[in-house]
Amino acid sequence: MISSDVTVARPGEAGPPAGNGDADGDGVDTGADGLVGALTRALRRPALGALLGAVAVFVVFTVTDSTPQHLWLTQTGFQAWAQQAAFFGIMAVPVGLLMIGGEFDLSTGGMTGFCAIIMALLVGNEHWNAWAAVALTFAFGALVGAVNGLVVTRSGLPSFIVTLATYFVFRGLSVGGVLKVNHGSTNIGLTGTSHPGLNSAKDVFGGSFAHSNGLPGGYQTAILWFVGVTAAAVWLLARTRFGNWVFAVGGDADAARKVGVPVRRTKVLLFMTTSTAAALVGVISFLQTNTAVSEQGVGYEFYYIIAAVVGGCLLTGGHGSALGAALGACIIGMALQGVIYSGWDSSWDFTFLGAILFLAVAVNTLTHRRAMRARR
Repeated sequence: MISSDVTVARPGEAGPPAGNGDADGDGVDTGADGLVGALTRALRRPALGALLGAVAVFVVFTVTDSTPQHLWLTQTGFQAWAQQAAFFGIMAVPVGLLMIGGEFDLSTGGMTGFCAIIMALLVGNEHWNAWAAVALTFAFGALVGAVNGLVVTRSGLPSFIVTLATYFVFRGLSVGGVLKVNHGSTNIGLTGTSHPGLNSAKDVFGGSFAHSNGLPGGYQTAILWFVGVTAAAVWLLARTRFGNWVFAVGGDADAARKVGVPVRRTKVLLFMTTSTAAALVGVISFLQTNTAVSEQGVGYEFYYIIAAVVGGCLLTGGHGSALGAALGACIIGMALQGVIYSGWDSSWDFTFLGAILFLAVAVNTLTHRRAMRARR
């Protein structure tokens, strides 16, 4: 019987059935076996490692905070790293879903910057209504994702090659194209005094909330978008048939196709989700600052991948967690801001992130192999 409603073992469900306390396989269900079994089941959850890592990083910077007012534990400190985590997380979560589906998108960093440029050109130079510009930017993002997905699934070319080519195309347009249409400048801002819809669009995408005496500027609405994107992705993966398809196509595309999973459609939708999220980041970025520059977003695709991997997403696909990717983004946000508050040399940021990435890959691979052995 062929059915597209295929059931796969999600990361937290892999291993022996619930209630089996014989963790060492000796046929005797002892209390020690139960404890080991519970620990093993916990370690199989991709988000657990990221949660422990986030707690550890938070504690480290709490101890090493050298600011006079100990800003790390204040609203100011939370807003600072949460703002950075939000920008990374809005992209890291869909990038994580795409990785679970067995593909990469290296165009994401360039896409965020190029979408901000589209907003700046339409609103700042052409004086479009801001909401019409937002709609066109989202449509553009979805179209780019659809093209990437169709090229990858129909040609069989590796996704990192296809999306790397897309990245370079947008980098060229962000520099050469902007120089040509913006009178030799790579910085695009608002011109004129009439910008219909700008204030209301800014309230939704680039505004702030929860103002207080301790934080007069409030928290950026980007944080709410980050929470919303994460909640939607967690629900999608855990509660829907599409989430089941994502794990299936990433684990074994041929096997998934044989039981009726629409592999091509699933991957195209994942590429569209990633590119649309890049459009969201571009819209937020422009509406926060009223400006866009050609260099925006360059190199950020690696931060998104690092966050997803730290969150438990395997580079080989079929395993990972949306919540874990969000926690990975929080770790990066805390690390970049915590280094400043601790008075450390920020030149070592990349070394820190490289070490975190290596450790995450090693831990994820080991726990995934253990989970697979337990299922046999």
